[in-house]
Amino acid sequence: MPTKTSAAGSAAQAQRLVGRPAARELVPTMPGTSARWHMHDYPGPYCRWNYHPEYEVHLIRRGTGRYIMGDHIGRFTEGHLALVGSNLPHHWISDLAPGERLVDRDVVFQFHPQWVQDCQRVLPELKALDPLLARAARGVEFVGETAANAAADLVAIGSSAGLERVRHILALLNTLNRAPAADHRLLASPWLPPLDDPRAADVVDDVLGYIFGQTGGDIRMGEAAALVGMSESGFSRYFARTAGHTFSDTVRKLRLAQACQLLEHTDDPVATIAHRVGYRNLSNFNRQFRLEHGATPRQYRQGQRAVSPVE
Repeated sequence: MPTKTSAAGSAAQAQRLVGRPAARELVPTMPGTSARWHMHDYPGPYCRWNYHPEYEVHLIRRGTGRYIMGDHIGRFTEGHLALVGSNLPHHWISDLAPGERLVDRDVVFQFHPQWVQDCQRVLPELKALDPLLARAARGVEFVGETAANAAADLVAIGSSAGLERVRHILALLNTLNRAPAADHRLLASPWLPPLDDPRAADVVDDVLGYIFGQTGGDIRMGEAAALVGMSESGFSRYFARTAGHTFSDTVRKLRLAQACQLLEHTDDPVATIAHRVGYRNLSNFNRQFRLEHGATPRQYRQGQRAVSPVE
């Protein structure tokens, strides 16, 4: 189980990212290929709040943590698979012990909208992908058999070439396109934060770092504003505009996401967990948790244990 510091760290980083414009990532292609496939470690140069015009299929191979996609904050475990739309800001932040590194945590396949359009001109059958790509604008998370089958083809792309590589690419896209309703969900709202703010990535990194470092303690908007050199009122407007929801809502979502992890992976009493994620009033914690997740903390824990008992 990750250390408390690591869980708080991932939660804090996720929080600040939601309120910041993302960095523009340049996505190169390899010679002899039409779209990019790669694996990378965490932490690493590709692990930051970023966006790019390419669509992205993203698989987490190991670890737990929090992810941010547009204005959505969620939790991930091993096997998490998502489709990221063109220019949709995103980031995955793992729970790590001090000095820990996750080798080849991520498997990523990225393809440009123009690549899709060019393929569709030659193969009009590929127009069937249009509904899937439209949904990608909000980010799509896949689970169940769809995620397992898609992950297998996604990994296989990297070890294949020529027509075999094309076969795995088409199989991956077909699997995602045919996912039943129970196997996928949309994540972000249709709104997107501004993408052209040159400060955005640095601001998001700084604020998320502050939040993750303080998840179990006092988090003050004035301190976050000072950290990035803004007045509190100016920061409040900036954050709400770029994140799609307020600073306090972001803090609440991250704290409750950390509470979910603790409910699933520890036997700590609910009151202890509430205190560890920054709630001093148990009734308020229970109320906020139920509003966010549609169940009380105890009901949530029982439901998760019924699916995957804690060893």
